[in-house]
Amino acid sequence: MFPLANFSIEAAANFRSLNVSSRFVRECRQRFSTSRSLNADSYDVVVVGGGAGGASLSSVFAKKSKSVAVIEPNAEHYYQPLWTLVGAGIVNYNKSVRPMAAVLPKRATWVKDKVVEFNPKNNTVTTEGGKQIKYEYLIVAVGIQMNYNQIKGFPEAFETPGVGSNYSKLYVGKTTEALRRFKGGNAIFTLPSTPINCRGAPQKIMYLADAYWTNTGVRSKSQLHFYTSQETMFDVKKYADVLTEICTQRNLNVHFKRNMIEVKPDTQEAVFEILDSPETPKETVTTHYDFLHVVPPMSAPDCVRHNKDLVDAAGWLDVDKDTLQHKKFANIFGIGDCTNLPTSKTGSAVACQIGILQKNLMQVMAGVKPTSVYNGYTSCPILTGHNKCVFAEFDYDKQPAETFPFNQAKERRTMYIMKKNVIPKIHFHLMLNGYWQGPAIFRKIFRLGMA
Repeated sequence: MFPLANFSIEAAANFRSLNVSSRFVRECRQRFSTSRSLNADSYDVVVVGGGAGGASLSSVFAKKSKSVAVIEPNAEHYYQPLWTLVGAGIVNYNKSVRPMAAVLPKRATWVKDKVVEFNPKNNTVTTEGGKQIKYEYLIVAVGIQMNYNQIKGFPEAFETPGVGSNYSKLYVGKTTEALRRFKGGNAIFTLPSTPINCRGAPQKIMYLADAYWTNTGVRSKSQLHFYTSQETMFDVKKYADVLTEICTQRNLNVHFKRNMIEVKPDTQEAVFEILDSPETPKETVTTHYDFLHVVPPMSAPDCVRHNKDLVDAAGWLDVDKDTLQHKKFANIFGIGDCTNLPTSKTGSAVACQIGILQKNLMQVMAGVKPTSVYNGYTSCPILTGHNKCVFAEFDYDKQPAETFPFNQAKERRTMYIMKKNVIPKIHFHLMLNGYWQGPAIFRKIFRLGMA
């Protein structure tokens, strides 16, 4: 996600940007009418989730009809990518939060409730409060679920010293506290075996902690360990190579194919299963910690995961990876972390998916087969220290898809500023208003229109 001064994106948000005929526009508007808005529990479009994808798409479609509902129980909207910097004590938590009422469009109906059941065969969803809401088209944007309780000893271990997690508003402050109180010893950072959002974040906090403890004189008395379930430092070789070199240079100990299954806070010990162990049950290793940053196992939220009509074998919303349309129900689309799209789950991925989903849903509304194709673009700005960042961008094929005309695998201060200062502004001021669909246009500009 990148800005361009004085760049008007309103034109990109209207129908003309879809390159369709005026007849097509009229058909869309006829299909996307407000007739059903007379029934408070029936809408043309229902968006489930008020996160990045849900809020942005509700803004897009609310401009075309009043018959849009957003179902979201939380009173606040969080920009979670900032929590790495919050946990490291660099950014104030309040900068990552906005009132939900301020980010959702005024022309949409906000149903402040939680969806507990989907009934796609009847085109309805049921909320925790017992309300049944009918839709003609459904956008599922429920995000991802943190399952701390799948690690034995959690979440109780967060009540003990030295333990934190940047993946929850409840525990990100504990990361900051533990970071500052650490006086040396074993510092452990984890990455679980399940899909997670922003796969680079578990190692970002390690690099920032290393920099902080170096500045405070604690680093020389410390051993930093990264226990990752993966086989490499990153999915894309170009970035994996530079991150591996950084770990070597800074004496950061990496343990591959390790998955934390238990913590013993009384003795300050973490237990890891060895994923490539041939034994059944798998062999484990136990290590002492003085500082522990935990990344929980994750899944699609239970309301999606438990609906066999909606999910794949692994429990993720089963959508076409090109069009984002559900494979079984043509009037359902999915976006973001809850889906089984084979790309890294990041906010930048959501930004690109917004444009694809918008165009394809409008085509479906007009009775046309969706034609826009998502290439899996995602980005992961990997903070490697104070004022340092490796800005990874790649696609479905794990090939770099870099925006700027220079090597983004190199640590750069400019990319750190982009991550810390620029991208959050794009999120709150452009993306949530439906005016940002990723940096593809800038990639073309920087490359003079060439691929």
